[in-house]
Amino acid sequence: MARRKTFREKLAGDKDLPRVERIPPGMRKQWRSGTIVIPAPTEVDEIMRSVPKGKLITINRIREILAQRHGATIGCPIATGITARIAAGAAGEDEVAGKRRVTPYWRTLKAGGELNPKYPGGLEGQRARLQAEGHEVVARGKRLFVRDYERRLVALR
Repeated sequence: MARRKTFREKLAGDKDLPRVERIPPGMRKQWRSGTIVIPAPTEVDEIMRSVPKGKLITINRIREILAQRHGATIGCPIATGITARIAAGAAGEDEVAGKRRVTPYWRTLKAGGELNPKYPGGLEGQRARLQAEGHEVVARGKRLFVRDYERRLVALR
């Protein structure tokens, strides 16, 4: 049986990415026509890594940055979410290995300021890190959100 790749290995495996393609027919109802950028994991990690303490970014903002950088109409929502999860997992592996300077994945939120339960430490781990940086986290049912997250969004290019 083949050994499962670590998140660190997945992060390094850019293959033929980033790649800009025509928006596929199945996505045209929502996104219309144009082009879509499928990001390289290292590029998403680099954007996440650039978010300073006290600031936040959303997956949608990362997608906007990627589209802008590559001259595409949109950044792929699925691939960007997956690569953000890979970057977070690699940072978690680095922390377990004793590294101190890791990608601050906890500063990357889902749409609407929602915390990501798939990040290392789950919702409680992300909540604790965000609160330690001065963010207020509120519950809406079983989901957690950063209150007034829009005011703390980083302006990146």
